[in-house]
Amino acid sequence: MKPVEFHPEAATELDAAAGYYDRQMPGLGADFRKEIELATQKIQAAPLHWSPYSKHTRRFLVRRFPYLVIFQELTDEILIVAIAHGSRRPGYWQRRI
Repeated sequence: MKPVEFHPEAATELDAAAGYYDRQMPGLGADFRKEIELATQKIQAAPLHWSPYSKHTRRFLVRRFPYLVIFQELTDEILIVAIAHGSRRPGYWQRRI
């Protein structure tokens, strides 16, 4: 399996979303992080299984939370391009690819 790497801005988005959820209810941010971890494991196991999204990317819909994990399968790794809210600022992350 290819290693999974996070774009620096995607890592920042993950931290910001987890922080937001923790402020809403203690422990919810940890639940969000667990869902993202499960998503990355599923993506790593079968990257072509997930729906094509835009030019050279695919998306994984996160369970329990309104987020997408947008990723690219590269030659030597899987790059998480964005941890994007499903209904906010579509396509803002495209400059990262």
